[in-house]
Amino acid sequence: MVYTMVDLCWKLSVCFFCCQVVSGRVKREGHYVAAVYEHESILSPNPTALVDRQSALELMGRNLDIYEQQVVAAARQGAQIIVFPEDGIHGFNFTRSSIYPYLDFALHSQSVKWNPCREPYLFNDTEVLQRLSCMALKNKIFLVANLGTKQPCERTDPRCPSDGRYQFNTNVAFSDDGMLVATYRKHNLYFEYAFDTPPEPDYKLFDTPFAGKFGMFTCFDILFFEPAVNLIRQHNLKQVAYPTAWMNQLPLLSAVEFQQAFATAFNINILAANVHHPTLGMTGSGIYTPVKSFIYHNMESYGGKLIVAEIPVITTDYKTSLESNERFRENLDHSCKTSTSAPMDEEVCFKEGQETPSRVSEKGNEQLPPLFYAEMMYDNFTFVPVWGEKGELQVCANTLCCYLNYQRAVLTDELYALGVFDGLHTVHGTYYVQACALVKCGGLSFSTCGQEVTDATALIDFQLWGNMSTPYIFPLLLTSGVTLDFADHRGWKNNHYFISKNRTSSGLLTAALYGRWYEKD
Repeated sequence: MVYTMVDLCWKLSVCFFCCQVVSGRVKREGHYVAAVYEHESILSPNPTALVDRQSALELMGRNLDIYEQQVVAAARQGAQIIVFPEDGIHGFNFTRSSIYPYLDFALHSQSVKWNPCREPYLFNDTEVLQRLSCMALKNKIFLVANLGTKQPCERTDPRCPSDGRYQFNTNVAFSDDGMLVATYRKHNLYFEYAFDTPPEPDYKLFDTPFAGKFGMFTCFDILFFEPAVNLIRQHNLKQVAYPTAWMNQLPLLSAVEFQQAFATAFNINILAANVHHPTLGMTGSGIYTPVKSFIYHNMESYGGKLIVAEIPVITTDYKTSLESNERFRENLDHSCKTSTSAPMDEEVCFKEGQETPSRVSEKGNEQLPPLFYAEMMYDNFTFVPVWGEKGELQVCANTLCCYLNYQRAVLTDELYALGVFDGLHTVHGTYYVQACALVKCGGLSFSTCGQEVTDATALIDFQLWGNMSTPYIFPLLLTSGVTLDFADHRGWKNNHYFISKNRTSSGLLTAALYGRWYEKD
C-alpha cells in the first residue's frame, strides 16, 4: 500500500500521541511526575539466623520482583522518579553477623562512574544494585532505593570494626539510564545494631533534568540537624527523596503528619516511602509539597500502595519559610508574618503592645481551668483542659508559654487539652523538644490526654501560638482518620510563632507547634 507524505505524518502523529497517552499523563510546564511505593516487604522468618548469600539473594529477589512491577506501573503513568522505602529489600531485626549475606558492595565515591546494569562485571556482590540499575534503565526513570551495603576497611583505620568491614544502611539513586548517581549512608541509626554510623555526615545530591537537584536522607534522620537540615540549608535544596521504615506514634509523630510538617516548614517537596506493616505500626507514605499532599495511611489492610502525582518544581530562588522567619525575628516589625498571600484576619495578629492572654475562662471572671500533668510521647506534658464553646487559654513550662484562642462549631462529648513541653526527650532517642499542642484526649478523664487517638468529630476554629526559642518549628495539623489539613496562616509575630485555622476539614485530632532546639540536643 502506498502512503502519501500527509498520510504518513498523520499516522506518525497519532502514534506519538497514543504512545504519550500509554506512557503517562501530559506534564504541565514547571511540574514533574513523582511516584513513591509503600511496600509490604517479604521478611525473613528468622532474621538472626545465619544464611548463605544465595539464600539471601532469593529472599531479596522476591521483594525486587515487586519493585520491578511497581516501576513498570509508575513509568506507564508518566512518573519520572520513584522512591522505595527503607529496609524494603532485606527487612529488619538482623544482627551484625546475620545481615552480612544481604549486603551489596558499594563504593561511596562520586569519582567512580558506574552503571551496574551495563557493567555488572566491575564489582562482586552487587546483584541488588545491578537489578535496581536495570529497572531504572529499562523504564527510563530515576530510582531511589534503600539497601544494606558493606565496605572493607584497613586495620590502620581507628574506626574500623573488629570484623574488618563497615556495614551501612544505604540509599542509592540511579538516573534514567541506570547510572549510579548518588549513595547516602544513614547517619542517625534507630537501634540498628547491624549497621555502622558513617564517620562524617553524607551530603549527597543528584541532578535531574526535570526538577534540578535532589537530596536524600533516611527515616530517623528527619528529626536531627545533621544531615537533613544542614543539607537543605547548605545547598538551598528543594526536592528530597526520603526512604523510611517509620513506626507511627500519635499524637505528634505519625509518619504522614511529620512528613507534611517538614515539607511545609522548609517549603520543599518530599517524596516519602514507608514500609507497610500495620501490626508493627508501620504505614504512612506520601508526595508532599508545601501546600498539598498526596498520602497513604492504612492500618487496616495489607499489601503495597503506589502513589503517583504531578507536583510543581520548587526553584532555588524560593526562600524557605524558616530562613524568612530567622530574618523576621532579627528585624521584628509591626506587620504579621504569614505563609499565605491572602490578607490575614485582624484578630489573628496580636495588637501592638497587647499582652498575651491569661489562662482565663470564656467569661473572664470564672475560676481558671485546672493545670494537670500527663505523659505524651513519653514526655511529661503540662496540660490545661479545653472546656466550653470558646475561650482563651495559657499554659507554660520552663521558658515556653503556649496560648490558644478557640471556638467550637458545636459542643461534642469529647475532651481536648492544651499541652506544653520544653525539655530533653530521652526515650527512643535523645533530642530537645519545644512543643505546644492542642490534642484530643483518649477519653473524658485527664489521665487519657496524650493517648493515641485516631477519630474525632469536633470542628474547632483556633489560633495557637508560643514564645518558641528555636526557628525550627514544624506545624502539625492532623484530622480524624489520620488525615491531613493545612493551617490558614502561620508565621512569627512579636517573637511568637503561630498557626491558625478556621474549620478543619474533619474532626480535629492534633494541632501543634513541634519545635526542635537542635543546639540543646
